[in-house]
Amino acid sequence: MKSLRMLAVCLLVVTMCQGCAQNPGKGNNQPEAKTQKISQAGPIQRDRLPNGTPELQGGPEGHVRKPHPMSLADLHHKYPTYYVLNGPQSKRQVALTFDDAPDAVFTPQVLDALKQAGVKATFFVVGNRAEAHPDIMARIVREGHVVGNHSYSHSNLPKLSDLKFRSEVTRTDEIIRNYTGYLPTLFRPPYGNTDENQILWLASRDKRIVGWNVDSLDWKGLNADQVSTNVLGHILPGAIILQHAAGGQGEDLSGTVAAIPRIVKSLKSDGVEFVTVEDLLNLNKNAKENIRAGSKQ
Repeated sequence: MKSLRMLAVCLLVVTMCQGCAQNPGKGNNQPEAKTQKISQAGPIQRDRLPNGTPELQGGPEGHVRKPHPMSLADLHHKYPTYYVLNGPQSKRQVALTFDDAPDAVFTPQVLDALKQAGVKATFFVVGNRAEAHPDIMARIVREGHVVGNHSYSHSNLPKLSDLKFRSEVTRTDEIIRNYTGYLPTLFRPPYGNTDENQILWLASRDKRIVGWNVDSLDWKGLNADQVSTNVLGHILPGAIILQHAAGGQGEDLSGTVAAIPRIVKSLKSDGVEFVTVEDLLNLNKNAKENIRAGSKQ
């Protein structure tokens, strides 16, 4: 009888041990609770770095947090002296500006309209076009308009090397000086595109990078009513108005030409004075001469 009892006890012990092996922690409430918490936390991270550290599931910082170039508004706020979008709002003055000149079709028409309206404007000229149309370039200067640099070939400047970018500027500077007798103070990047390093270089030469705060959108081939509405509907004192006196292949700027007398008449009747960008920015004669002297060095 004693032997049978011992045998029964041994069988019970063996059975309990097998249960423990198959269900670790069974019979102990605390380990079981920990196991449940782990399972509720979700699947264990399986992607790991070579050193065994779990990978970042969203990707490395360098892949996600890519640096973004500063916007034009950011650049204006950071360099307000050298990168301007408008003049002071303390006077009822605005400046008409015309890009991409000269050509043999639309630039003469723009000049005719400005002459008839008795208004001086600012022309941002492309160097290779000035070379191609010297007579029209000479007329722009002769009729008292201010000339700014719009690069030599109208390239997208941030995509150029530093050497190429600087060549686009200095080459056009010299072309303009042949007509005006001095290096231009004003520079407008094609498409309005530039970057911080280019602004710093231009600032080192005491140039003013000129943007705009009123866009006629005339390059879309708009008619005179549309161009006039785009300009007059956004005018504020100190406005710099963007228009074009020449275009690319197939672009029609006849709406720009026809809109000039409407814009001038409407604003003049409201007591607004048309000035050049140099006058709008208060670059008086002495200041301009200092800037030009520095640009020649």
